[in-house]
Amino acid sequence: MEEIIIRPKPKWQLVDLKEIWRYRELLYIFTWRDIKVKYKQTFLGILWVIFQPLFTTIIFTVFFGNLAKIPSGELPYSLFVLCGLVFWTFFSSAVSHASDSMITNESIIKKVYFPKDILPISAVITNSIDLFINIIFLFIYAFILGFTPNLLGLFIMPLAIILTFLTASGLGLFLSSINVKYRDIRYILPFFIQILLFVTPIIYPLSIVSEKKRIIMAINPMTSVVELVRFIFSPNYIIRPELISISVISSMAIMFVSLWYFRRTEKFFADIV
Repeated sequence: MEEIIIRPKPKWQLVDLKEIWRYRELLYIFTWRDIKVKYKQTFLGILWVIFQPLFTTIIFTVFFGNLAKIPSGELPYSLFVLCGLVFWTFFSSAVSHASDSMITNESIIKKVYFPKDILPISAVITNSIDLFINIIFLFIYAFILGFTPNLLGLFIMPLAIILTFLTASGLGLFLSSINVKYRDIRYILPFFIQILLFVTPIIYPLSIVSEKKRIIMAINPMTSVVELVRFIFSPNYIIRPELISISVISSMAIMFVSLWYFRRTEKFFADIV
């Protein structure tokens, strides 16, 4: 029989990839469980994934595109908005589910040992399936409108996906660890996400914002994600490498701080959850 000795992790070690790999089957089980629960006894099933960004696109197009006449460059306003909503829908859903992952798995945390960071990560992976479905929908919709991705866009899309996944995972880890002790997070988070939606250039182009404010907005990694995706379908859409760099650094900083705080509080989860 294999003997497993559980020792506290060194303070400098923010993530134990070897341990996560050892528990990879548990990560798969959590992810597959959440996927089955998500679509269990639903009539439309996977179509609900497309419904949210599609319906929101229609609403935004009517009010902000047709009535407010917000510019969208060479792109039709509906495609302009959908480029942002596809990734924003994943981001907001992943952060919300990841932040609540410790509470929903309270009974498991109290009974057995496993690396707790698996829970918020599995929540993000579960929602990433929705993201890939909506990306396919985005490409189909763009093709119908006569917009095909440029060659450079095929290399940019993975960067947008990684940046979104990294940011959502970082915030998910941070908020899930806070939510264990302070249950106010579940009430504050929807309001925070709603505010963040309007400071992310989804319904308007970043070009209408002043230079100083663009730099501030780039601290939000989703700003660059939205801009990168729009560039895929419009090669004349201007993206700023320095703003992308700020967003990448910000996303990495969010992940670093989140892992540090998660490790610092992880040992108390089973006691106070």
